[in-house]
Amino acid sequence: MVSTSPNLTSSIQRAIHSLQPQLVEWRRQLHQKPELGFKEKLTSEFISQKLLEWGIEHQTGIAETGIVAIIRGNRQPEASQIIQNPKSQVLAIRADMDALPVQELNDVPYRSQHDGVMHACGHDGHTAIALGTAYYLYQNRDSFLGTVKIIFQPAEEGPGGAKPMIEAGVLTNPDVDAIIGLHLWNNLPLGTVGVRAGALMAAVELFSCTIFGKGGHGAMPHQTIDSVVVAAQIVNALQTIVARNVNPIDSAVVTVGELHAGTAKNVIADTATMGGTVRYFNPTLEGFFKERIEQIIAGICQSHGAKYDLEYWSLYPPVINDAGIAELVQSVTQDVIETPIGIVPECQTMGGEDMSFFLQEVPGCYFFLGSANPALDLAYPHHHPRFDFDETALTMGVEIFVRCVEKFFNRSQESGVRSQESGVRSQEKKQLTTNN
Repeated sequence: MVSTSPNLTSSIQRAIHSLQPQLVEWRRQLHQKPELGFKEKLTSEFISQKLLEWGIEHQTGIAETGIVAIIRGNRQPEASQIIQNPKSQVLAIRADMDALPVQELNDVPYRSQHDGVMHACGHDGHTAIALGTAYYLYQNRDSFLGTVKIIFQPAEEGPGGAKPMIEAGVLTNPDVDAIIGLHLWNNLPLGTVGVRAGALMAAVELFSCTIFGKGGHGAMPHQTIDSVVVAAQIVNALQTIVARNVNPIDSAVVTVGELHAGTAKNVIADTATMGGTVRYFNPTLEGFFKERIEQIIAGICQSHGAKYDLEYWSLYPPVINDAGIAELVQSVTQDVIETPIGIVPECQTMGGEDMSFFLQEVPGCYFFLGSANPALDLAYPHHHPRFDFDETALTMGVEIFVRCVEKFFNRSQESGVRSQESGVRSQEKKQLTTNN
């Protein structure tokens, strides 16, 4: 069994913390040049330039602007860890790169230089953490076994870059055994980590519906089919789906976020349009909401003599963490996070993330790294025009990733040794039985 001595642990921590000035510099450079999904050309060039400078093998242009860096560990296994036909383990680390169509209101030297575009969700920090992790691991590749793939993903905010990257083969050649990723999280204070097995974030589905009625004079409703009345009844009826069709044990949300109709106070509108979102954790609910929403809309429209046109999009499945990898992340964060609160397992959110597509393919864990600091006015919510975070979280993120890499490969080797020992004992037992 490989263990890390306290002196080595302190050495690793000091080495990672010495990267803080560079992490802040990289993050702020990225923050000044935000780019929307699949348009992250400057961001991709910045990442590739750093990787080239450090001598790290990588591939660019995946799913338009994505990058995959590969770092191969050089540490030789100890005699007790050598197993027959060993399979080199591969751990992937994922970071998203894209920004949002938000006009930044922060008055800081590193504010966005791109009008109407802002890193309002922390992806600039995610990229900086992944770069710091790549740099440290490459400089210390003699300290771990196995291969690390670092995936820089475009378009998480939409339309979604994870699935195209998977289809382009980022989880193969070599095949990824597990994946981890983090999200800087202003819903948690600095010095905390939100990690749990099972559902962490919700599925994301959207719908848009147009109601076709019959317009007319506001004083003569009997001559019309009032699309506003039809739409109002639909909005109310949709609220019964969660209340009366979903198991109360399962959390779910149906929200109508927009409703538009009419152009004058004394005119009954012939059309009304509405749109909304659906969120849920339980994967077995996939397809249910689309069917039920259409049933309700069709029934109400039929009762009023109206017609409708419904469009429905299933964007991201729920983020479901593997229990084993979540336990690994949790055990690592106990050593990195030293605040009284520390780990927060009750951290679920109805927000969505396309990290879910990676987790459908291989075991993994997505977790939240607390980044809010109200004392420094760094606690605005995600997607807010004044969103910013405490950059102290950057080195925490790098350290958690580095320790996950080392523990994952050590655990994999120990598992291989145990498996071999079990096989030897089984063979000895079989031979003894035969001899008797």
